[in-house]
Amino acid sequence: MRMSEIKSFLKKVVPLSLRKKRHECIYKQSMSRLKCRVIEYLESDPVNTRDNEKIQAIKFLKKNKQFSVFPYNFINKYHKKDIIVYTDDTCSLKYVLHENNKRLYFKRSWDEEYIKYYYNGLLIEQDIDSPHRYLYEDFQVYEDDDVVDIGVAEGNFALSIVEKCKKLYLFESDSEWIEALNMTFYPWLNTGKVIIVNKKVSNNNDRDTITLDNYFIENEEINFIKVDIEGYELKFLEGAKRLLTSQKKIRVAICTYHKQNAGEEINKTMMDYGFRSEYSKGYMVYFTDESAQPCWLVRGLLRCIKNDV
Repeated sequence: MRMSEIKSFLKKVVPLSLRKKRHECIYKQSMSRLKCRVIEYLESDPVNTRDNEKIQAIKFLKKNKQFSVFPYNFINKYHKKDIIVYTDDTCSLKYVLHENNKRLYFKRSWDEEYIKYYYNGLLIEQDIDSPHRYLYEDFQVYEDDDVVDIGVAEGNFALSIVEKCKKLYLFESDSEWIEALNMTFYPWLNTGKVIIVNKKVSNNNDRDTITLDNYFIENEEINFIKVDIEGYELKFLEGAKRLLTSQKKIRVAICTYHKQNAGEEINKTMMDYGFRSEYSKGYMVYFTDESAQPCWLVRGLLRCIKNDV
């Protein structure tokens, strides 16, 4: 009997509840092995053992049963079992109620369990103590700001500030997200307050890619930019040089964790563009596949400010 036939047979004779328990057990075992591998590697790096903040992060990973890229107690405030997923009968897309009961929609291909897992991660990611939190204390989106969100994905950040800002530009290259984004931001699309652009933001312009220098006309004022584009942040900066250097008053939240030394290069570029920058507090655990450098502790993002007026 071939493996595909065996799997088909098991689906018929083994109850779904038992199959789910088996999958959960396998997942927990794999995460436990991953956690041990991560801790072993982090402790082998002398840089980590000389930094008190990193030492505390490693201690948390050892102590906490749950593995997380955020090695801090705040993750224990969130539980996916507390999340309610709804279905919109008009389009069959699933959604959750996000901040002040605004509907946040998800990809059509995702099931309820994965949405709970994913949305729980979003709540953790944007906790006030998270290294990945975009806004903090006096680093905010203000009334009447024109905001650019690059790497929107599901749009949780954009949805949280849409009622406050004056205009919101959403750049997202994953076409699967566009349907969900159109539903999430439907109340603001017809007014022109929200504009969705299905393109990758980088350092060149073609059918699928665009630069901010090309998209925005000269002298157009932008007040806040959020950038989370999976390691392409430096290419975004190359393609936004004119825009960023010409702005007199602007804030940029830009992720630095996707590549090990990206923070230093991004920070230098932002300083060259006339910004002053500050890292978010704490560290994230970022890991790759086993064939490459497996993991590192890294700052989550830079909050950059220019205020020349």
